[in-house]
Amino acid sequence: MDLPKWRPLAALLALSLHAQPTRAQSSPPDVGFIFPAGGRQGTTFVVKLGGQYLEGPSGLHFSGTGIEAKILDHTRPLTPKEINALRQRLQQLEEKKDKSDADRKEIEQLRRKLTPPSVRPTPALAEIVTAEVTIDPQAPPGQRQVRLRANSGMSNPLVFVVGQLPEVTRAKQLIDPEVARPRPPEVAVTLPVVINSQIMPGEVERYRFAARKDQQLVFNARARALIPFLADAVPGYFQPTLTLYDANGKEVAYCDHFQHRSDPVFVYKVPRDGEYVLEIKDALYRGREDFVYRLEIGELPFITSIFPLGGRASSATTVALEGWNLPQTNLTLEAKEMKPGTLPLQVRAGELLSNSVPFAVDTLPEVFAAGTNTSIAAAQPVALPVIVNGRLTSPGSWHVYRLEGRKGQVVVAEVQARRLDSPLDAMLKITDAAGKIIAVSDDVVDKGQGLLMHHADAQLRVALPVEGPYFVHLGDGQGQAGAAYGYRLRLSPPRPDFELRVTPCSINAQPGATVTITVYALRRDGFNGDIDLFLTYQPVDFVLHGGKVPAGQDVVRVTLQVPTTVRPRPVDLVLEGRALIEGRKVVRRATPAEDVMQAFIYHHLVPAKELLVTVTGQARARFPGRLLDPGPIKLRAGATTPVRLAIPRAAAGGKIDLTLSDPPDGIILKKTIMNDDGAVLLLYADGEKVRPGLKGNLIVEAVPEAAKGGRARTPLGTLPAIPFEVLKVGR
Repeated sequence: MDLPKWRPLAALLALSLHAQPTRAQSSPPDVGFIFPAGGRQGTTFVVKLGGQYLEGPSGLHFSGTGIEAKILDHTRPLTPKEINALRQRLQQLEEKKDKSDADRKEIEQLRRKLTPPSVRPTPALAEIVTAEVTIDPQAPPGQRQVRLRANSGMSNPLVFVVGQLPEVTRAKQLIDPEVARPRPPEVAVTLPVVINSQIMPGEVERYRFAARKDQQLVFNARARALIPFLADAVPGYFQPTLTLYDANGKEVAYCDHFQHRSDPVFVYKVPRDGEYVLEIKDALYRGREDFVYRLEIGELPFITSIFPLGGRASSATTVALEGWNLPQTNLTLEAKEMKPGTLPLQVRAGELLSNSVPFAVDTLPEVFAAGTNTSIAAAQPVALPVIVNGRLTSPGSWHVYRLEGRKGQVVVAEVQARRLDSPLDAMLKITDAAGKIIAVSDDVVDKGQGLLMHHADAQLRVALPVEGPYFVHLGDGQGQAGAAYGYRLRLSPPRPDFELRVTPCSINAQPGATVTITVYALRRDGFNGDIDLFLTYQPVDFVLHGGKVPAGQDVVRVTLQVPTTVRPRPVDLVLEGRALIEGRKVVRRATPAEDVMQAFIYHHLVPAKELLVTVTGQARARFPGRLLDPGPIKLRAGATTPVRLAIPRAAAGGKIDLTLSDPPDGIILKKTIMNDDGAVLLLYADGEKVRPGLKGNLIVEAVPEAAKGGRARTPLGTLPAIPFEVLKVGR
């Protein structure tokens, strides 16, 4: 092959692959990474955010206080149209006979713009926004969230950490793929330190430092903790490994995970003064721009486990601490601190805060496992309701609890362990006095735990068949045990309850628009009733429609009408759910979440700190459409039902069509009949696909009638959510 002729062809191919088509401005900004993913209190530094649809960046929004930022730059790949225009201009300049100095300078600039990058960026990360971040010296340390504001609204949130240690940020170092893993350069650092970097394909990074004898050094890598899932990658996250070498190059420690978490953490007691080298890489030598990490090294306080994993509300509780470089082995939580829910628990060693671990607080009576209750003969008697705090310390062992049951009595046995950062892989079984197994449970999925890859807690709900003694057995599915294998076992009658998640957590809308959001109901202990939805913080002109999760449903789409004027700053909305459970009113605040896809198939509801609504862009009048008949509309299974809407044809110059947005399977819009002052929807409910009693909301969008023939139709507006109910045939 003629190499001089081949290189321009390769450059042209790379350039065409690097180019992106023109994007629709309505697409919300999507940010895949921020680098570095944090910084030290009292410092100012530059960060880069990579993603797509980032046109017109105007600022960064951080949860919490004490962080400010200003946008410095925005770069993006050239579109094919822009590339052609630059080529034509370059050709014109090169063909000029008498070139001026300005022409030569422009030619050089055009050639640089048209030169493809040495490494083609990942398309979903190709746009880069550069910003300057300033963290106040008094900003509370810990994990925050950051979002980018752009022309089309607010982006998804990313993790951003406010740290206390000195920080080093390492620029990317690319390795020639034709060279077999050369020994990478080492970077000298001084402990304690936080190292920020990105791993690219095949890359290995090393850090040299001096250490003293008897230092207890903690090496804590954060990678998946920063970016939990990569939607377009398998297995869906960066898997770092850490290897420690002494001054002679001998491997003295290796770590590729910590307990059940994929980010490695380990401790090393230094045997002698000298220099050491820490190596970090991906387990499979993968890498790309969003393989971002923060690596903490030093004599850092780190909690590895606690016991018990929780306590009773309004009661003082003493917690035993296990870990490294901790200033104390016990921590007492005062009664006033013990409020129902899950609390973050930390300790302070001098000026440094330890990592945070979850601590559960409940209202039920609590007892401790005897530790000797490892058989039916030695079963520990318990009286319902109760929460048992225990831990498995002997591999392969089981803890057994005895309860006296009545015929027909409903008992719930639920383990909280993995959800409280315990490595326990819980298994539950209930047997009768003869040893007959009544029920078994392993790995119950809790959709409220969006960051868990392995749902390892167990839960049983059993109606006892006869009166007499029953035995609840709790063990580890892998036969593992240890000081960290703690659990909380709830034994009680059902306690019906619910939680809510709402997506997306960043809502972007034009002034006057109606947008669709999704609410998920996480029902507990058999609660199956209606949940009414309300905006408890409701600025003027924010209106919720279809605000009910119907009985028996786990998900509902509702609509939100936003103000007709631009809001220069995002609004933090609060959505609540209210239900009547066993005669009492229960109110639960909805947790904002991002519906994140991993490995092209798995969806996770990843919690966010705020539900932000951005009202931006060109103002538009609210689409004048509404349901004429009182709702909910009644759809007969197996029949066509007319639904009357008030929609003036003048709303779109007389040329509009109506469509159903993602309707339930089996509900079909067969025909739309338009008239001068409204419309009639002929809705068909397929009796073989739609069950009688189904309730929910229908989302109706108005689109231009002229945009038919297979072309995409941009909605002119969305009507307020229309509640419906499917009736039996003949009703």
